[in-house]
Amino acid sequence: MTFDAIIIGTGVIGTATAFEMVKKGWKTLSIDRNSQIGHGSTAGSCAIIRMHYSTLDGTAFAWEGYHYWRDWADYLGLPQESILAQFKQCGCLVMQTKANGNLEKHIKNSSNLDIPIERWDADKIKDRLPIYSLESFYPPKLPENQDFGLANGASVKGGVYWPKAGYVTDPALSSQNLADAAKQHGAKFRMGTVVKEILQEGGKVKGVKLNTGEEIHATVVINVAGPGSSHINEMAGVEDEMTIKTRPLLQEVVHVPSPEGFDFESNGTIVSDSDIALYCRPEHGNHILIGSEDPVCDEHRWVEADNAYDDNFTEQWTTQAMRYAQRVPSLGIPSKMRGVVDLYDASCDWIPIYDKSSLAGFYMACGSSGNQYKNAPIAGKMMAELVEYCEAGNDHDTTPLQFHLPYINRTINAGFYSRKRPINAQSSFSVLG
Repeated sequence: MTFDAIIIGTGVIGTATAFEMVKKGWKTLSIDRNSQIGHGSTAGSCAIIRMHYSTLDGTAFAWEGYHYWRDWADYLGLPQESILAQFKQCGCLVMQTKANGNLEKHIKNSSNLDIPIERWDADKIKDRLPIYSLESFYPPKLPENQDFGLANGASVKGGVYWPKAGYVTDPALSSQNLADAAKQHGAKFRMGTVVKEILQEGGKVKGVKLNTGEEIHATVVINVAGPGSSHINEMAGVEDEMTIKTRPLLQEVVHVPSPEGFDFESNGTIVSDSDIALYCRPEHGNHILIGSEDPVCDEHRWVEADNAYDDNFTEQWTTQAMRYAQRVPSLGIPSKMRGVVDLYDASCDWIPIYDKSSLAGFYMACGSSGNQYKNAPIAGKMMAELVEYCEAGNDHDTTPLQFHLPYINRTINAGFYSRKRPINAQSSFSVLG
């Protein structure tokens, strides 16, 4: 069996890549070991669509990505009766703190790209979020610290609000939407299928071998395997030259009801709060999702195998709930833990890899978990263009693809996402997952 391109992974970036490639005329096959499309780490995503980043290229990419979610139905071109994932544009408030440099870089980047922002003082924050206390608790601590819960005498003075930000209600459904759109153009999908070998011949990729022994041949293979991406890269033998690598990282997201008397689902917003090192967003049923922004006190829990890890809640759940209760004193913390325990595919500087590799025909879209859901459509478009650029004989390492962002009419250097880049010191080294 032969295809033009095999795409490993049917998460939101994998299905977006399939959609964009098949529209360009590629005969594609998408493979995933899960039984349903979008049911890997994409299903566990908080699916936040934001456009504030500490780097200009990252900001431009995210601002471009927003427009696809805004115009989701038009982008997909599915039949009118199709059930689509919904984008809820609730805005995103980021508290201004010393930890984020009072958002000076983010404000400058947004200004350069004409991204709307609003500056909120403490009164405005309290007006929009009357359940909030603005006492400062920095630095973030664990509950066992004797100073946990004690304000430091200062307060959060204000924040910056990005009104166009929001979240997608059903991330797994968004992957299915993209797959359905790709199928309309002839893309093929095989679920419950495990890749055991990356086939090679003469220094070039030849396809994949499955655990059944079946071989499927293609001149291009794209690794979009999420938390399993490092394992696939090891199979391909391409890791030695990579300065940026990826590892699966365990994360917990807390799911709690909004305080009585306040409708957080309708009147709340996404909040990134580096004073307590948490982010949150509204959730269906007037609930709040709360995730960690990875402060020093929260231990990184790396796992060796992305298919064998403990998905039970730990004390981290309680830590996040209690830290958020510092900001929202009326928060009720239920005795039954609810939320998500899942994996990120994390790179060492939290910026993804969208690149070729040392093996001709083998490409990767890796290290994207927790920070790239919002960018999936434009990432898929860039991957499709990158493949065509390299397969036409161009050397992306020495002459990187210059990629045009059609909505915002800006060209970026795709080498920003190189596997061989130095660690980007401008990265925030945190995410809103």
